[in-house]
Amino acid sequence: MHPIIRHRIGGRPAAGQSTRTAPVWDPATGERRADVLLAEPADVDAAVRAARGALADWADTSVMRRARLLFAFRGLVEKHLDELARLVSAEHGKVLEDAKGELVRGLEVVDFACGIPQLLKGDYSDQVSTGVDLFSFRQPLGVCAGITPFNFPAMVPMWMHPIAIATGNTFVLKPSERDPSASDFVAELYTEAGLPDGVFNVVHGDKAAVDALLDHPDVAAVSFVGSTPVARYVHERATANGKRVQALGGAKNHAVVLPDADLENAAEHLVSAAYGSAGQRCMAISVAVAVGEAADPLVKLLRDRARAVKVGPGLAAGSEMGPLVSPEALSRVRGYLEAGVAAGAELVVDGRDISVEGDGFFLGPTLFDQVTPEMDVYRDEIFGPVLVVVRVDSLAEAIDLVNANSFANGAAVFTGSGRAARLFQRSVQAGMIGVNVPVPVPMAFHSFGGWKQSLFGSHHMHGPEGVAFYTRAKAVTSRWPEAAGEASFHFPTAV
Repeated sequence: MHPIIRHRIGGRPAAGQSTRTAPVWDPATGERRADVLLAEPADVDAAVRAARGALADWADTSVMRRARLLFAFRGLVEKHLDELARLVSAEHGKVLEDAKGELVRGLEVVDFACGIPQLLKGDYSDQVSTGVDLFSFRQPLGVCAGITPFNFPAMVPMWMHPIAIATGNTFVLKPSERDPSASDFVAELYTEAGLPDGVFNVVHGDKAAVDALLDHPDVAAVSFVGSTPVARYVHERATANGKRVQALGGAKNHAVVLPDADLENAAEHLVSAAYGSAGQRCMAISVAVAVGEAADPLVKLLRDRARAVKVGPGLAAGSEMGPLVSPEALSRVRGYLEAGVAAGAELVVDGRDISVEGDGFFLGPTLFDQVTPEMDVYRDEIFGPVLVVVRVDSLAEAIDLVNANSFANGAAVFTGSGRAARLFQRSVQAGMIGVNVPVPVPMAFHSFGGWKQSLFGSHHMHGPEGVAFYTRAKAVTSRWPEAAGEASFHFPTAV
């Protein structure tokens, strides 16, 4: 028998009505670590009812008390950072330092949320009309839900729940069933920090749990990160049910390398950005656009560095890249290698040649050259350690290539020219731009989000837009009359 990972509802572990389970793998060994319960609609309803029951008191809790609780939570995450990182690495497969980096970036959002007294300050206008004052403030939405992916089991949920909770909402998290343990650990830390029961709940599950959240009448808002088809589905179904939705989808992030760039520096950064976390990042660089005479030397540098990447178990010292998350992911990505070769791309580095002891889900860094936009290896989000090189003749052609892509999460340019960088950052149609920075993920006090098929909904995540998403504005116009007879039938104007 394998250990059973249960839900966390109302501050306690819960099995509920769940009768189905899914395997949780150790991607480095191929062994089954545990089984996770898959929620039925009744389990989702129990979590939402727990959140609804805690809402009134939590929304009425002072912003200072909420901030202090988040400070306590932050301290506990920091105290247990190594333990959490090992959990992430064991279930996801990413190397330990990468898992720690994920947690640090998540903590930055908690840092931001700790400033909620300042972030929720309203506006006040005195004497907008004779004896009339006007002020505005923001209030929580209610029960909010987060549906998060496997690739960042700690960080992406932390883009959501700290801000939602800080602004006075209660929260139900449905993490990926592939690596669920970090979410349960976080729920325990919230309880230890003093968060009232029911304010933060975790239900594990698959599509049945997702649909139950999207349809539940007491869920006011849904935050989602995942693939574009599912993001579109979540957005359409939840908005049809009257919910506020932010749904981040897939990506095919390009890095344009100009001939005047420091090519060795560019190659170092592209290899890290393409193969870090085995390419399982929504901000991974998956397309290198080599401009003009930069192409041949860049491909050689990428080839040499890709072959030098140290592939091994995430918890093993010295590993730079771990395995893919599951046997299904390994099979899918290997299929793209076969498709790329069949389509005529040049396979410069073949990740299938990697040899790691054991039965883990390993695929080495893979590099394709001579790729064209019609090929599946260019068009699709592969979500694996595959970098493709497309050759163009000019910066203008490179910008047109980036803008023709349906995904628009991020894009980067490597250049020594300020003029070229400025043209790129103003012309490229993407939500996040890097200039000599391959993974331009904003700090927590800015907001994260793409354009086009990479985002459904009007709000980006965390930062100022996160606060706006989890709250709604209320404007109050007040008068304290001293005499009767001030009413009028015409539309009110300032006098």
